[in-house]
Amino acid sequence: MDHSNKIFNGHYPNHPRVAVGAVVFNEEKVLLVLRGKPPAEKQWSIPGGSVELGETLQEAAEREIAEETGIVIQAKKPIYTFDVIDRDEDGHIRFHYVIVDLAADYVSGELRAGDDAVDVSWVSRKDLKNLNVSDAARKLLVQCYGFGRVHP
Repeated sequence: MDHSNKIFNGHYPNHPRVAVGAVVFNEEKVLLVLRGKPPAEKQWSIPGGSVELGETLQEAAEREIAEETGIVIQAKKPIYTFDVIDRDEDGHIRFHYVIVDLAADYVSGELRAGDDAVDVSWVSRKDLKNLNVSDAARKLLVQCYGFGRVHP
């Protein structure tokens, strides 16, 4: 099947796209969004999105978090990098993102879901276990912050 006409919103790309996420904590809770679109549709994840031409990673993270959550952050250094490669039933690559997650500080604002976020929330360690959190977000939170680790 020829997918050349399906390139839309990152579907069936001809090269990987660079994306960012921002790991933001506020009062011992982490900022998560519920995705409304693939590739992480119906999963809670670290907010973020594609880097636009001419943007630094920090500028992209600050813009994306404002668009998705309504809050202002100050993005800092990269802390975690991973790939998202999603194939269709025929094995063709539907999405390929190289995602760089950055540490970030909450600056101001009230949460409101926007862009492709269906919902947005400050999530506690306790509440994290009850949510459908993406594997990548859960791995990052446990490895980098011990957040979500089950204690005996």
